Amino acid sequence: MSSDRRSFLRQSSALLLAPSLTGLVACSKDVEKGDAPSAPPIRRAGLGEGGYGALVEAGPELALPPGFSYTAVSRGGQPMTDGTPTPGAFDGMAAFALPNGHVRLIRNHENRDLPFTARLKGRPETAYDRKAGACVTSLELQLSADGTPTLVKDFISLNGTTINCAGGPTPWGSWLTCEETTEGKQIGWEQEHGYIFEIPASAEGPVEAVPLKAMGRFVHEAVAVDPDTGIVYETEDRQIAGFYRFIPSEKGVLRGGGRLEMLAIAGRENYDTADGQRVGVDLPVSWVEIRNPDPGTLWGEDNNVFAQGFTRGGARFSRLEGCWYADRSIYFHATNGGDAKLGQVWRYRPGSTAADGGTLTLIFESPSKDVLNAPDNITVSPRGGIVICEDNEAPFVRGLTKDGAIFDLAKNLVNPTEFAGACFSPDGRVLFVNIMGSTVDAGPHVGYTLAIRGPWEQGAL
Repeated sequence: MSSDRRSFLRQSSALLLAPSLTGLVACSKDVEKGDAPSAPPIRRAGLGEGGYGALVEAGPELALPPGFSYTAVSRGGQPMTDGTPTPGAFDGMAAFALPNGHVRLIRNHENRDLPFTARLKGRPETAYDRKAGACVTSLELQLSADGTPTLVKDFISLNGTTINCAGGPTPWGSWLTCEETTEGKQIGWEQEHGYIFEIPASAEGPVEAVPLKAMGRFVHEAVAVDPDTGIVYETEDRQIAGFYRFIPSEKGVLRGGGRLEMLAIAGRENYDTADGQRVGVDLPVSWVEIRNPDPGTLWGEDNNVFAQGFTRGGARFSRLEGCWYADRSIYFHATNGGDAKLGQVWRYRPGSTAADGGTLTLIFESPSKDVLNAPDNITVSPRGGIVICEDNEAPFVRGLTKDGAIFDLAKNLVNPTEFAGACFSPDGRVLFVNIMGSTVDAGPHVGYTLAIRGPWEQGAL
């Protein structure tokens, strides 16, 4: 199927849902919000105020603050130790401690080739879908005394998936990789897509690709797991999107099924978070059940799960992407959210009891592109600051202090593709980050995994 045809189908499905959604969203905004007050001024964190100073060229790929350096540990096309060329389209990633003292990086590859042009990575006998060109790779790194990484091995750990965007680590030592699509057999794939898959950090080769269907079939982006409860929070990358939680039947056993729910604002049905919001306001949360988390065959439609939740009062967000657990909270991005449509940073704090749905709080909203432009992947440093990867043609990695001041941390110098996959090494010394590169095999831009070191203790990160 041509890309034009696919775009038409997506737009058509959005329009089919639009009349009912638009009326409900507009009604919610007019009745519940009213005229929002002017936003507080944006504060920038300079050197000594949480930031690290003006960026300078640190190498051909990155500009960084003075005193920082980096190492390129992996690049698209280089041979891996399993004999496979490193796939492109580097995206979400997490770091795990291995028993031998080394670091395991698990990395998504967001290949977007079509069913008849995609090239399978890895062996056909391990593939979920032998026509699909996305995959997940695992890397083992040894860090020296000063944090310099050496690549020990790398290999494909899951294959035959498509558009593996982000995901998230679990407290029990695995990576959850998410497909950012609901396409399936009707457009030429061998399998239905739109699922989450799990990869143990201990895996030394490809794992069985088992779709976790109870966690939902929708346009997945990222997940974050509350270690106290085992609840998995999920984001959805659509212009009209929901925020979800999956309550497993047994903590830590996602294959055992569970219940999928969508966030709603208590007493305010179909609340629209996309604009007119105020930083620092706590919104009480309730949750509505998704009764059919795995809709059947979807043809040109990616909104089925969202529509189920919305018709029961769920809240609407604008393109939810990165998601991370820290400080008993889930932090996540609305990439197109805000009055300027340039991005919001949200915090959800679960309630202390089963009857308490928790609270949702906007902690940052961008007023202009030079402040923050399209936040995507997110992580929280061991010291409590937030790391934000941008998705645009001149991307930065930005930092956000605990008290809401923003600063620049890195700039992409090598190509016009996004930053992704930010995560700290288990000891907090190294920030790993990806430059995505092209998302089709024939694309011109190379992907990189970079390891950044520096005086983190001098700032918020």
